[in-house]
Amino acid sequence: MEKSEALESICWERWIQSRDRKAANCLLEIYMPLVTYHVQRISAGLPRNVDREELQSFALLGLYDALEKFDHNRDLKFDTYASFRIRGAILDGLRKADWMPRSMREKSKRIEKAVEKIEQNQMRSATLEEVAKLCKMTVNEVSQVVSESLFSNLLSLDDGGSDNGESGANAIEDTRSDSPEEHVLEEERHAQLAKEIDKLSEKERLVVSLFYYEELTLTEIGHVLNLSTSRISQIHSKALLKLRNYLTGKEHYA
Repeated sequence: MEKSEALESICWERWIQSRDRKAANCLLEIYMPLVTYHVQRISAGLPRNVDREELQSFALLGLYDALEKFDHNRDLKFDTYASFRIRGAILDGLRKADWMPRSMREKSKRIEKAVEKIEQNQMRSATLEEVAKLCKMTVNEVSQVVSESLFSNLLSLDDGGSDNGESGANAIEDTRSDSPEEHVLEEERHAQLAKEIDKLSEKERLVVSLFYYEELTLTEIGHVLNLSTSRISQIHSKALLKLRNYLTGKEHYA
């Protein structure tokens, strides 16, 4: 057994037996790369004004929560369990934080009204170009606002719930099972989202899949598709515009 593995084994033994704080600090340090990894992956798709140090704090709380609640009698690796807890803690922290600046929120409302007007008049999904023209904004500016204003909705969908015991981080612990009604609603929710995603173009579906499920950054997706980051950002925003009615809980016009 290598020294690092031996140290990890000793720390775990002390932590399990006596909740030794030095052992906890040792384990936190050993698993710190998990914190760094998830902060980097999630922050890659966040608005620029979100404080990365705050994400680090959320992630550390998730890691410590994993240490406190991990059951060694279950057939589950700690790395897997901790990853769910860390990611869940970051997403929950983001949901509760008011990270959108007032100016961005005002632009978002303008775009929201423009989208509704276009959809009501045209009986179809609005395009970035149409929204930009009506709002007297550039396509890139609309793209940025759309991405950031709908980010909280996609966070919730991506995590599979909120902090009410149904998120991925909490579900893995399985301390409380969902009722049959909740299970049916969750299945319907995912089925409806799948239908909405199926309505996207092939390239839009690919970008959404790579960004939200494979967790690639927009730059990495650009390399995969041989497109610029700005182009990928526009494709991403167009996809969000089309998903907007479902994500915001509104009825579709077309």
